[in-house]
Amino acid sequence: MTDTMMGVAERCNAAGTPVLELRGLTRTYHGPPPVQALRSADLTVEEGEYVAIIGPSGSGKSTLLNLLGLLDRPTEGRLFLDGLDTTVLSERDRTALRGRRIGFVFQAFHLLPHRTAVENVMMAQLYTDRRRRNERRDDAVAALQAVELGHRLAALPSTLSGGERQRVAIARALVNKPRLVLADEPTGNLDTVTAAKVLDLLDELVASGLTLMVITHDPTVAARAHRTVTIRDGDLTEEPPAEDAPHVA
Repeated sequence: MTDTMMGVAERCNAAGTPVLELRGLTRTYHGPPPVQALRSADLTVEEGEYVAIIGPSGSGKSTLLNLLGLLDRPTEGRLFLDGLDTTVLSERDRTALRGRRIGFVFQAFHLLPHRTAVENVMMAQLYTDRRRRNERRDDAVAALQAVELGHRLAALPSTLSGGERQRVAIARALVNKPRLVLADEPTGNLDTVTAAKVLDLLDELVASGLTLMVITHDPTVAARAHRTVTIRDGDLTEEPPAEDAPHVA
């Protein structure tokens, strides 16, 4: 990221602006026929919020995830990350911003099979951190300890359970201390008991201050969030919290 962009982003943090803000965000795939996968979406996510995006297959979840993660550009509208308008940035600056400010957790884990747990977490630092290898390793170890895998640092993915592999993936998402973590169906490949443990971990991370957005089709996963936003045919609508829902401090 250029020095100018980094300076703007730091000032935005100090001003307490929302972590994420969508203004009229639209994504149209040109045909024929053209398909409007996301329609003029507005959404604000504050620091420390836990937001679930829920919708059926084909509703636009993947399109929205790619936009939120700065992997794709909108056709219209604006996407602000820490008050910075990402839609006007160069691809180089968007890539740098994504590496420093956004963590990703995927359904399929995406761990390198011939790298240990700690090495997989360190991989997230390669393109965003110029510190020495031993310093990067210290951060990776701390991230794995935070997800209760400090005893599995040298384990290869093939020797880890599904829940452990997802915890490594979460540690990888956390190691750069991102402003926002995006989780795409984080329990989709896990059994019910293991999924509940991973969701408990995400609850704990949010309680410690993490800003988290989970994209899911599972109402059980969405029920853990502070807010639920439904996407259907490219339209975002937010469901009001139930009157009898427990208060989240």
